[in-house]
Amino acid sequence: MDILEKVAAGHVLVDGAMGTMLQKYGLPTGVEPEYFNLTHPEIVEKIHREYLAAGADVITANTFQANRTKLPQEKLPEIITRAVQIAKAAGAPFTAYDMGPVGQLLAPMGTLSFEDAYDIFKEQALLAEAAGADLVIIETMSDLLETKAAILAIKEHTKLPIFCTMTYQEDGRTFVGTDPVAATLTLQALGVDAVGVNCSLGPVELLPIVQKILKYALIPVIVQANAGLPQMENGETVYRIEPAEYTKAARAMIRAGVRIIGGCCGTTPEFIQELRAMLGQEPVAAPVPVVCTAPTSASQAVILDDRLSVIGERINPTGKPRLKAALREQDLSYLLKEALAQVKAGADILDVNVGLPEIDEAKTMTTVVQEMQGIVNVPLQIDSSQVAAIESGARHYNGRPLINSVNGKPESLEAILPIVKKYGALILGLCLDESGIPDTAEGRVAIAIKIVETAESYGIRREDVLIDPLVLTASAQQEQVAVTLETIRLLKTELGVKTVIGLSNVSFGLPERTLLNASFLAAAFGAGVDAPIMNPLSDWMMATVSALRVFNQQDENAAGYIERMQTSGIQFGGKPAAAGVQKATGDSEDLKQMIIEGRKDETAAKARELLKTLTPLEIVDRYFIPALNVVGDAFEKKTLFLPQLMQSAEAVTQAQNVLKDYLAKQEAPQESNGRILLATVEGDIHDIGKNIVKMILENYGFDIIDLGRDVPIEKVVETLKKDKIHLAGLSALMTTTVANMKKTIAAVKAAGLDVTFMVGGAVLNPEYKEFVGADYYAKDAMESVAIAQKFFKEHPKKK
Repeated sequence: MDILEKVAAGHVLVDGAMGTMLQKYGLPTGVEPEYFNLTHPEIVEKIHREYLAAGADVITANTFQANRTKLPQEKLPEIITRAVQIAKAAGAPFTAYDMGPVGQLLAPMGTLSFEDAYDIFKEQALLAEAAGADLVIIETMSDLLETKAAILAIKEHTKLPIFCTMTYQEDGRTFVGTDPVAATLTLQALGVDAVGVNCSLGPVELLPIVQKILKYALIPVIVQANAGLPQMENGETVYRIEPAEYTKAARAMIRAGVRIIGGCCGTTPEFIQELRAMLGQEPVAAPVPVVCTAPTSASQAVILDDRLSVIGERINPTGKPRLKAALREQDLSYLLKEALAQVKAGADILDVNVGLPEIDEAKTMTTVVQEMQGIVNVPLQIDSSQVAAIESGARHYNGRPLINSVNGKPESLEAILPIVKKYGALILGLCLDESGIPDTAEGRVAIAIKIVETAESYGIRREDVLIDPLVLTASAQQEQVAVTLETIRLLKTELGVKTVIGLSNVSFGLPERTLLNASFLAAAFGAGVDAPIMNPLSDWMMATVSALRVFNQQDENAAGYIERMQTSGIQFGGKPAAAGVQKATGDSEDLKQMIIEGRKDETAAKARELLKTLTPLEIVDRYFIPALNVVGDAFEKKTLFLPQLMQSAEAVTQAQNVLKDYLAKQEAPQESNGRILLATVEGDIHDIGKNIVKMILENYGFDIIDLGRDVPIEKVVETLKKDKIHLAGLSALMTTTVANMKKTIAAVKAAGLDVTFMVGGAVLNPEYKEFVGADYYAKDAMESVAIAQKFFKEHPKKK
């Protein structure tokens, strides 16, 4: 029996925490746990045996951080091989290779490329399979794109089954803003064998997140919660939840439909023993998940069921000279402005077509998809007639894209459908084949049936196939308008698929196109269309969408319709105002707006222009700070997430560099809002959070002295003393290095230095702040800004 057969047969029990047990058996502070595979294999094996004795089915190898960014690459083969061998020697029925995050942010948030992340995971996967692992558990992931890189690396180079868990914060999202619905829909589409959640929170706090996962999971769900949140007691990290309390909460999850259960930080063999006893009392639940049609971005799923959704059409060079020029010149700023304007206007999904014969379309598609996903939250429709461009875009896409398109020609089906399946995408099928577009609705439906059935033969669910009946021009083929409408009706009644139409085709060559488009949209809505591809910048068209959403009860109490009518430029009793074109709110050429929207390629030029009339300080006060405050407020309210925050921060950085160059040429002193030392404490090699804090603090005008990661206590003391710095920020990700944070602060105080400390990191909380002796706890980058502003306002002489 392999692990998948075991899961199919009933509940599966995974072991508990490795780090907690290693600390119990003497793991020194700051030593990477994976080294114990070489130096103390008997301790690692003892821990495995304790979990097996408690009843665990799956033993997780001691490899969570075994990647080349955290350990010497030349040591990885030995460390990984020994880890798997130790688990097997302990008698594990199933040995899981434990694959954690790389520890660096992927582009566009950070500097790590998708390809480099893929190679890091590939190296581990090959070693794990060669060593005899039975499966891989990808765990504690926050970034959906990084998780996708890991999944592809495993699937493309091994035959190992994959269990995959994300880690969520108390707000119900991952560190970078992914919600459980988007994650679940994306990961199961990518072909993992189990999906779920681990770490961060205790089982009670995780239950609402687990319920969301279960609602949409078509595959087994795995949960490995912490034993509550870590707390300090007598100088040691402890977890308050006892095995009985943990098991009580786990029982609720099992009854809701969780199939695979285990433990994360703070759990021990006693927890696993309690879980085993509980599982023996519980039958296997059979939840009935929601099966839906839903493309996703990194932060949201757009569920197309029972609603009218708008696909923005404007990022397509056909008939758009300015867009063609932008693509030739690789001027992404123009494309990004178009994307932002459409989302502001109400687009639910954006079509992205960069097809020009004179450019490298595959490379351009990849770049545009990555940059666009850095500034907008909506899903994208990857639109190309070039197979290489479709595959490149789909591979690097963060989430589940909608691919536009495939048709009924055998060569099209054979080329596109494998890509759709591999990357977990949705597909838009066109009702045409080698004979062209049929003149009858029945002929078009026959092609749609062929597309749907062929897709299903590739393992693509019917719900993931959308059909475009094809809209022809009323000016040239007037009789075909009715055929398109009838095709929509038949597609809904005979196939039950979602339908998409290229709306503006109907009016080509006729006057007052907006009137024709709006009228046809209403008729198509009556026939059952789900998602028109249209211009969301047309005020008249979006008003029509608003009205139709009242009729299908999508707009409850007509609230959205009323708001649009109060703010739109529609002139009733006459023709559409300004030809129905809606202007984006706010001045798109204003530096503040550029920063808010994260348009990093434009802010430097705008700053140079403003320097002709304003001083650097005036630019900072009028544009930088107000924009960052807007972004920060949106981040706090969870209407904007880490990728967008980072893009806005980078936009400020580009403009700041212009101001710094200007001041250097003027030989003028560069004003600072205060100097702050930042460091990840000794023994801790994680610095993602610290680097984000650094960027945001610099945006607000603070001078940052960044000592990096794994910083010796002596270096912190020496730098603070030499540079006379009075505010310091210390970061730690691991509970094992919190003690070094305390030692660092104590050493600074012992040296008699007047320094105020703020601390942060994934494991930190207000209680830890008291334990380490810090003055402030910063839960995120924006709170670090507030602390710094408060400190230097109260102590201006300490800048």
